[in-house]
Amino acid sequence: MFNDIGALELVTIVVLAILVFGPDKLPKVIQDVMGVIRKIRAFSESAKQDIRSELGPDFKDFEFEDLNPKTFIRKQLAENEDLREIRSSFDLRQELNEVTDAVNSRETEPAAAGTSAAGPDLLKKPAAPAAEQRTPFDADAT
Repeated sequence: MFNDIGALELVTIVVLAILVFGPDKLPKVIQDVMGVIRKIRAFSESAKQDIRSELGPDFKDFEFEDLNPKTFIRKQLAENEDLREIRSSFDLRQELNEVTDAVNSRETEPAAAGTSAAGPDLLKKPAAPAAEQRTPFDADAT
């Protein structure tokens, strides 16, 4: 609950408590605060037990922490066998290697006539078209 309070903050709180309540009343105030915290915890536990008993035997193993969306999703992902199979069958490194090999044109079968089974080699520059195949260029039209 107070994981992010450092030593300096704790000392400051203690000094302020001594200044506000005084050294004589401070032990009584601490006891009262601890009693209130115990009552809140007992009330919370009894409410949890009442909810569990009202839900019935189907929800005997129900945990309130499962209502947190992060915990729920993590638990569902861990328990689902289909998702484990999908995750284990997906090999990102193998896919990445296949893509880099395809980009670098290092396929398993050599391509015939400059084309591969997947299509033309995009890394090679196309040959310049012959003069009669070029479209006429009109400098005034542009």
